[in-house]
Amino acid sequence: MTHHIGLLVFPGVQQLDMTGPYDVFAHIPDARVHLVWKTREPVASSAGMILTPDTTFGGCPALDVLCVPGGAGVGALMEDDDTLAFLRRQVAGARYVTSVCTGALVLGAAGLLRGKRATTHWAFHSLLADLGAIPVRERVVRDGNVLTGGGVTAGIDFALTMAAELVGEQWAQAIQLAMEYAPAPPFDAGDPDRAPAEVVSAVREHEAASLAARREVTARVAQRLNANA
Repeated sequence: MTHHIGLLVFPGVQQLDMTGPYDVFAHIPDARVHLVWKTREPVASSAGMILTPDTTFGGCPALDVLCVPGGAGVGALMEDDDTLAFLRRQVAGARYVTSVCTGALVLGAAGLLRGKRATTHWAFHSLLADLGAIPVRERVVRDGNVLTGGGVTAGIDFALTMAAELVGEQWAQAIQLAMEYAPAPPFDAGDPDRAPAEVVSAVREHEAASLAARREVTARVAQRLNANA
């Protein structure tokens, strides 16, 4: 049985949000991983890495796993009718609907997180409730067939969780070992509850403009979602 896994790749995607899970999924037996966008023209990630989609919205097969990464381009996606329509079409037959980081905001904009427990990057967690989600601060959150991962590196945790769902824990552990995924960071600063206060303040200041812009987008999207409820 082939597992069709689709990762959305778009201008301004956070590269690790997408490539971390991609590397895990590529190790799953009988998995076919698709990089999906409107066209097959290369796109630049938020840091400038060039990524090449291999299928389009129109040419994408029915997916077993639909995954939306996050990144700087998320705000535009939240109001992109073509993207939201593609997600809604795929969800009708998908076994799992998933996201990494701020990709959760795109799922929310498509109306796919209503009443669902979900997570996203800590700096943008406050936006989930406005999209109808139940915010949960965890690395990976599951609610039925909806799985959401936290910020950036949590995408690997999410993907291993997803691998266990598809092919069992032993295979998922083998994938983890093959990748030598045994995090031992040099600093205990990867969570705002543990990082030094001055570091948290600096990151919040850096993200302030992005949060403000996404809050405006979220308000518009929430208004439309409520009007169509």
